[in-house]
Amino acid sequence: MTAPLTRILVVSADPAWRQQVAAGLTEAAHRLAPHPFVLHPLPSAPGDEALRHALSPQAGEDLQGVLIDHGAGGDAAAGEQAVATAQRLTQARPELSLYMVLEDDAAKLLVERLASDAVDGYFFRDEADLAGWCRILAAEVAEKSATPFYDALRRYVAQAKDSWHTPGHGGGDSFKASPWVGDFHDFVGEELLRADLSVSVPALDSLMHPTGVIAQAQRLAAQAFGARKTYFATNGTSTSNKVIFQTLLTPGDTLLLDRNCHKSVHHGVILSGARPVYLDSSVNRRFGLFGPVPLATLRAAIAAHPEAKVLILTSCTYDGLRYDLRPIVQMAHAAGIKVIVDEAWYGHARFHPGLRPTALECGADYVTQSTHKVLSAFSQASMIHVNDPDFDEHLFRENFNMHTSTSPQYNLIASLDVARRQAVMEGFRLLDRSLQLAAELREKINATGAFRVLELAELLPEAVQGDGIRLDPTKLTIDLSASGWGADELREELISRFNIQVEKNTHNTLTLLLTIGTTRAKASRLFDAMLRLAKERRTPLSYGRMPEAPRFSRLACLPRDAFYERGERLPVLDDSGQPNPALNGRVCCDQIVPYPPGIPVLVPGQVIEPAVVAYLARLLQTQRSIELHGLCEADGELRLRVLREAELARLPALQTDA
Repeated sequence: MTAPLTRILVVSADPAWRQQVAAGLTEAAHRLAPHPFVLHPLPSAPGDEALRHALSPQAGEDLQGVLIDHGAGGDAAAGEQAVATAQRLTQARPELSLYMVLEDDAAKLLVERLASDAVDGYFFRDEADLAGWCRILAAEVAEKSATPFYDALRRYVAQAKDSWHTPGHGGGDSFKASPWVGDFHDFVGEELLRADLSVSVPALDSLMHPTGVIAQAQRLAAQAFGARKTYFATNGTSTSNKVIFQTLLTPGDTLLLDRNCHKSVHHGVILSGARPVYLDSSVNRRFGLFGPVPLATLRAAIAAHPEAKVLILTSCTYDGLRYDLRPIVQMAHAAGIKVIVDEAWYGHARFHPGLRPTALECGADYVTQSTHKVLSAFSQASMIHVNDPDFDEHLFRENFNMHTSTSPQYNLIASLDVARRQAVMEGFRLLDRSLQLAAELREKINATGAFRVLELAELLPEAVQGDGIRLDPTKLTIDLSASGWGADELREELISRFNIQVEKNTHNTLTLLLTIGTTRAKASRLFDAMLRLAKERRTPLSYGRMPEAPRFSRLACLPRDAFYERGERLPVLDDSGQPNPALNGRVCCDQIVPYPPGIPVLVPGQVIEPAVVAYLARLLQTQRSIELHGLCEADGELRLRVLREAELARLPALQTDA
């Protein structure tokens, strides 16, 4: 494997000084060889030129650090420009290591006051030991690019220890030479099986009580993503959300939550015993898309519930819509409310200025990310980031250990370590490529005349048009209306004829997800397929709008109380195939989720109103591509589990509507 190119930007208002230092660092770097990487200094003037280098596709993609000259001779203007440059570079590329070259300690005090969080270290002009500077810069890059857990796992596997512990396949030996399952060994590979180890290996640390290489890897991840603490989760963001809920909420506590949240959040409500205040999402009925909660709704909910402990939002949504989070977080914090942001689909944003700010940068207390969705971790590998100043680490650890496996998959942990390294060291380059490919695909798909990538204004429901909502450009939502293709049919054509699997579809859209794994070849094949399908266009279909989901009604009891009752199961449709009137006024025991889009239309404890029953009946009768999660089947018909009257009577009632 070739050594990665590692550029260091040398910034100074003094052209002679920056050229001299760049030349000296280049010479010193060659003397350091052999080395895993060689530093390549790039001289630059401060201000706009330095920023252009940091963001350019050529130099910026390999940039790992910046050396900024504060100026000589007490030049106040040069010093101010140097600090301003440091601040601008940190704002654009926070993953870059930044060192300042100072004339004296007085300059250091000034820099620390203005940009202390951004600076990783200092050098002094009168100690121009360029060989020493080079060693320190190289050590900084080595530390930032380290993968403590992955390296330890690889070393242990290379030692070829005999396994007298779990797992039972013994490093893959049970598969070898088997006439029945030997092909599985060949399929997944020797190294993956040898790395499937047990907590019996002390050198690999413990996910439940990390003090060694896992702790080191988590510290590097916290630094990379801008968190005070980061925790690796091997059972997804779904479990991560539940861990946070159980840490922050006790039975009866009030929380405000976006109804558009992932179903794991609603499961967390049940497990925690909290009292939810459900906030209706905005809806784009034309395309069957759910958007963010309107800012006015959030403001009103915070004002109406001073007792609320937590607010949880999803940003960005499945379709790429993301909140203007900073004013929302500030508003919640002013009311004493902790903010959790489910950033499952936006874990890559930290590493490209076109995608920032992240939820952590906007002040969120807790952020969950599916590192596997948009970065290079394996499926199920996620991270929990914590910035809460009141964080109770002991309580969090107890809840984390309640949910995590005592036999975690070490390959998942290694993939988180490696994914973090890649995001820090080359995330800017890879995301820049993804954004370029997204822009090219948008233009080419629109040029087919049959398909059209929707713009932000078209995706936004009317209720949030003025709320500062932004769009993640790596998520493309394609309107099929003019093509004559049905969404289900087109999706099947793409997979069966062209070997292309898309992320999801509604009744008249397809969603494409571009990641750091998207290549130009893949983009070319996708466009070729779309162009061929466009030539087979038909008479444009008259799409019916999605049935409008009813607004949330009210809670009769806590969701946890309703869920754990036995209940009874009533048909959704009556004997004549109409909405069953026997459900009206009853209290639901389960979470009923039409998928897509995956937003609960009923939650445990919710009073069932006629509009809800009519909505479910219409979905069953007309929307064949919609799955209805949470219904049970008995005697050949779909049923809803509801509380019996006697069960409801003995449960504590809620005094006001939620």
